[in-house]
Amino acid sequence: MKRSDNNSSRFTDTNKGASPQTKHITLRNIEKLQLPVIQEYTPAKMITIRKKVRLSQAALAKVFNISPSAVRKWEVGDKKPSGASKKLYDLIDRRGLEVFV
Repeated sequence: MKRSDNNSSRFTDTNKGASPQTKHITLRNIEKLQLPVIQEYTPAKMITIRKKVRLSQAALAKVFNISPSAVRKWEVGDKKPSGASKKLYDLIDRRGLEVFV
């Protein structure tokens, strides 16, 4: 299927304005970004992060697009966040809620 000129420019301009390190990220060169190591979060640390940004458990659940019961279970230690949720905690901890707006 052939793309029109308008469509092809749309695909090539997606990284316009990106820094040289992020212009073309592949699995082979992702180490150059020096992504932070995501730590394990204790229930106390998760509560501290949530309170630092002045969110209720329900509001944090909304930001993370998860159920409020998941946040409650993490904060009492019944379950642990994994994957994307740990990354989101890390982003909020390092950069605040502004990273989402």
